[in-house]
Amino acid sequence: MEEVFEIFLKRYELFLLILVRTSGIFFISPFFSSQNVPNTIKAGFSLILSIILTMVMDINIDILDTPLPIIIFKELMVGLMIGFISYIFFTTFYVMGQIIDMKIGFGMVNVIDPQHRVQVPLLGNFYYILAFLLFLSINGHHIIIDALVDSYEFIPIGNFRFTQDIVNLLLDIVSYTFSIGFRIGAPVVAIIFLLDILLGILARTIPQMNVFVVGMPFKILIGLIIVGLTIPIFYSLTNNVFNNMVEKIYYFLKLFVEG
Repeated sequence: MEEVFEIFLKRYELFLLILVRTSGIFFISPFFSSQNVPNTIKAGFSLILSIILTMVMDINIDILDTPLPIIIFKELMVGLMIGFISYIFFTTFYVMGQIIDMKIGFGMVNVIDPQHRVQVPLLGNFYYILAFLLFLSINGHHIIIDALVDSYEFIPIGNFRFTQDIVNLLLDIVSYTFSIGFRIGAPVVAIIFLLDILLGILARTIPQMNVFVVGMPFKILIGLIIVGLTIPIFYSLTNNVFNNMVEKIYYFLKLFVEG
């Protein structure tokens, strides 16, 4: 307890800067920013983590000649960037679900995402929750905390700068999100496309059959069957997404070392 009081008395500036960077991650990252977690718990965990980092990390901020408000802004941007990169990768599953929803007939069905309080695709929300559980099962939240700790090695306090390389990195991640989301949903799209061709042939050969009445529930049934059959391979696909997420987070951190 005495060490904690010593932090607030002698190293309060360092504690404040670490708290700002930690809060940036808690504000936007997939796990820590969840609306299901009370704000008091987020604030408390962010506070405890900042105290631990202040106690164990040897960081000298006396040599900084930049005004404190500017340093605080830079530290907040580091935390927000780490959290934002991880969040973008999770939108892959929304993109995947949206593509599948439109093909099987759920295009107009949305549900409320309790984490972000917005309308999301039905199957997109399903895939997101499933990926979220897999992320927790492999201790993915620990990976984000490790990235926070390692960020002080790559980006010392006050050394953040917004460069063209960061813009290129964000554009690359967004393009990857759309491409991998489409590739994961491609088997369902291809099968539903063949099913549409089959229904078109039936409509020409059997004019008495109402394709619109029969085709819609049939497409939903086939789509859900395909989704169920592809669940076993979903784990390996999500591992690929998570590995790319970690790679891009550390690529962002190394930009400041290479620069």
